[in-house]
Amino acid sequence: MKNLFTITLMIFALAFTSTVHAQKFSGLDKSPADIASYPSDYKVSQKSMRVTYSRPQLKGRSISELAPAGKVWRTGANEAPEIVFYKDATIGGKVIPAGSYALFSIPGEKEWTIIFNKNLNQWGAYSYDDTADVLRVPAKVSQAPESLDAFSIAYKEIEKGAHMVIGWGNTRVSLPITF
Repeated sequence: MKNLFTITLMIFALAFTSTVHAQKFSGLDKSPADIASYPSDYKVSQKSMRVTYSRPQLKGRSISELAPAGKVWRTGANEAPEIVFYKDATIGGKVIPAGSYALFSIPGEKEWTIIFNKNLNQWGAYSYDDTADVLRVPAKVSQAPESLDAFSIAYKEIEKGAHMVIGWGNTRVSLPITF
């Protein structure tokens, strides 16, 4: 009887263990997700905006290969980034209501067009629909001495808001946003 109980217990343990080990987990994403919030200070609980995006790496490639000039681009990798404004914002002299938007851009040499689109959860720009654009604004391009291999979004504080700065390679794209 004792042997039967021990054997049953071992069979149960083996069955449970194989079930747990059968789960497959994916490895790290090649373009990891990140979040850029403004204000960036973690001590500030009332955020004005947040961008959730994926960070492609250049890895010896050029920006023009990954984000061709003159074509709508998802502004990162994987799904189009989601930008959330927690209050109404003014961008390029135009008000964008508080809410969530997909973030696209059209790269250019001297300026990029930044696009806020109401269709969320889009993979890449494959299903991009310009009739869902809420706002399109130009953003200035500059060149920095420091090169960034990983696509990045950060903020530079200005009066009543921030410049959302997109950096990749030596390219820096700056979009003033006020609240």
